[in-house]
Amino acid sequence: MYSQPLSDAIAEAEGLVAAAPFIESEADLLEGLQYLAGCIAACTHVAFDYDRDHPFLHEGTGPFTKMGLDNPDTMYFGTRVQPGHEYVVTGTRGTTTDVSFQLLGGEYTDEVVPDSETAFDDRKLDIAPDGTFEWRFTPAVPSQLVIREVYNDWSAQRGSFAIARTDTAGTAPPPLTKELIEKRYAVAGKQLVQRVKTWLQFPQWFYNDTAPNSLVAPRLTPGGLATQYSSAGQFDLAEDQALVITLPVSDAPYLGFQLGSLWYISLDYINHQTSLNGTQAQADPDGKIRIVVADRNPGVTNWVETLGHRKGFLQFRWQRVSRELTEADGPTVELVDVDQVASVLP
Repeated sequence: MYSQPLSDAIAEAEGLVAAAPFIESEADLLEGLQYLAGCIAACTHVAFDYDRDHPFLHEGTGPFTKMGLDNPDTMYFGTRVQPGHEYVVTGTRGTTTDVSFQLLGGEYTDEVVPDSETAFDDRKLDIAPDGTFEWRFTPAVPSQLVIREVYNDWSAQRGSFAIARTDTAGTAPPPLTKELIEKRYAVAGKQLVQRVKTWLQFPQWFYNDTAPNSLVAPRLTPGGLATQYSSAGQFDLAEDQALVITLPVSDAPYLGFQLGSLWYISLDYINHQTSLNGTQAQADPDGKIRIVVADRNPGVTNWVETLGHRKGFLQFRWQRVSRELTEADGPTVELVDVDQVASVLP
């Protein structure tokens, strides 16, 4: 059967999910199986719709194909590019807060975070008065191109992005062959297992040294962008507990906070408030933003819901920064009973 490598990989990936050491309940397992389904969809899409000589930008991460603690405020576009070929990215700048471009020299695996060959935001582009732009590049090594479009206001006008390889633009791929279909099923399976392994391992590199219910000082995001700082941590809350997280209003154009499950993916941000950005959050008169993380509704603004998750990840991002961030820019955390939340707020 052509699909046998993918079928075998799905079974292997399901075994990895079922054996995850942090599973404590049936709800944890079911969330993992839902996550696995999104991984299968994403890997199948990329393997079957990618063409080495005729690249296009795909969305491998989204609300139904989550991975890597995906940011609810970000749309992700990407493709693989090959050395020795010139590529041209064209598009139109929308009204979103930030657009960034990154070339990663390789792929994330459960053993390594790829080096960033190039990373910049749209301030480095020559954008015409009508919003159009063009960027040409020739990678030195096999790389991933990742474009991130970041929103403060989810109703902002979207940009448009496209890619072409200059020596093949205007031509079409050859007809399908038996060998190509066999290869695509095998690639989809390989990518699926690697994707699951990678994001089970990744948090152990960057979160295991942090105490529960705490956040580290802002730092350049590991494996991320040169213009992005992050502050990460983990929560471990009983049903009647809450975290009150306080930080200054930022001069960075984008500030975002989100929760993530132990599968290292965002929580449901379509139907619940599981994230807040600097535009959505209400600031207090003293120039501070106070965010309350809890399962039960504390009856205050800036409540971010854990959706029944006792444990999970906390993540701040500052993007499009123009200065170095320090500990003073970062958050402080206070653990309180839910019923006491109102009394510790100004």
